[in-house]
Amino acid sequence: MSLQSTSMGMNRTGIQMSPFDSKAMQTVDPAIASTDTGDESACADLRNDYIANADSLGSVPMPGTLQGAVTMGIKMLTGDSPQILLDKLGERLAFERTGTRLYDALITKCEVMLDGDISMTIEDLQQIRADEARHFRMIAEAIESLGGDPTSQTPSADLAGVESMGLVQVLNDPRTSIAQSLHAIITAELSDKAGWETLVALADEHEIDSMVDDFTDALNQEREHLALVQTWYEEAIGLTYGDVELDDNSSGATSAV
Repeated sequence: MSLQSTSMGMNRTGIQMSPFDSKAMQTVDPAIASTDTGDESACADLRNDYIANADSLGSVPMPGTLQGAVTMGIKMLTGDSPQILLDKLGERLAFERTGTRLYDALITKCEVMLDGDISMTIEDLQQIRADEARHFRMIAEAIESLGGDPTSQTPSADLAGVESMGLVQVLNDPRTSIAQSLHAIITAELSDKAGWETLVALADEHEIDSMVDDFTDALNQEREHLALVQTWYEEAIGLTYGDVELDDNSSGATSAV
C-alpha cells in the first residue's frame, strides 16, 4: 500500500539533476558578491513597519446575553480572566471542528486505498471521528455555560484555523498516500493534546471542577488517539521494532536481535 506509493522516479527538483547549470548558478561575479546586493534588510524594514502598525487578530466578543455579561463581569471583578479561557475554548472549538473534518477525509481515502497491510480499520477511524465531534459539542456547551457565543470566532480560533489549513490540504489531496495522510494527522493530534492540556490548566485556575473533569477525559482520549495514529503511521512506512532489542540496563543502547 503506502510503501509501494513511495517510489523512485524522474524527480527533477534537485540541483544535481543539472550539474552544468547548477555550476553556473553558483558562480557569482566578485563585483556583485562584494556589494550588499541581495541582502534582505529592505524587506525586513517593510515587515517591521507592518508589524508596528498592525491590528490584532481580533477580540473576544462580549457576552450576548444579560446573564453572560453578569457572569463575566463578576469573574473579572474578582481578578479572573474569563476572556482568556473563552479565547482558548474558541481555539479548541475551531480545532475540534477541523479534526472531525480531517478524519472524514481520511475515512474517505481509506475506503479506497486501505488494503489490510496495517492494523488500522475504518471502524477505528470512525470511533476517533466520533470522539472529535463529541469534543466539539462539549466545548460549545462549555462556552455557553460561561455566557459566551460558540458561533463567534475568537483570536485563537482564527489562528487555529489558519494553522490547520495545510493539514486539510494534505488530507484532501488525492495524491497523498495513507502514510502521508497519517503524518498530517499526527501533527494535528500533537497540537490537540497540547491544546487540551492548556484547557485543563485554565479550567483548574478558574476552579471550574466540572470542566477540569470533562477536559481531562478529553485529554486522555486524545492521548490514546495519538498513540494509535503513531502506531499506524509506523506500520504504514514499514517501521518495526523487531530488528533491535532495548537494553534495560543502559541508557538508550540497543543490540541486534
